Amino acid sequence: MDVRIGVTQSPKELQIELSDDVDADKLVAEIETAMANEAAIVWLTDRKGRRYGVPSAKVAYVEIGTPDTSHHVGFGVR
Repeated sequence: MDVRIGVTQSPKELQIELSDDVDADKLVAEIETAMANEAAIVWLTDRKGRRYGVPSAKVAYVEIGTPDTSHHVGFGVR
C-alpha cells in the first residue's frame, strides 16, 4: 500500500510504501486521531522498517492507495 503525504511549505511530498498487510481503515483512523491533535506526530513504517514522522500540524493532505504497477511513458493515451 502506498501513502503520500503533502507537507505544508514544501514543494515535495513524502511517499511511503507500506507492507501489503496494513489495514487501510485502521491506518485512516490512526491518521485522523493524530490530525485531531496539532501537537501529535503521524508515524508510519515502510516495508524496510524505516520510520517516518511528520508533525500533524504540517500535513497538507494524505493519499492512501495501492501501488500503481503500470508505468506510462510517452504521449500515448490509454
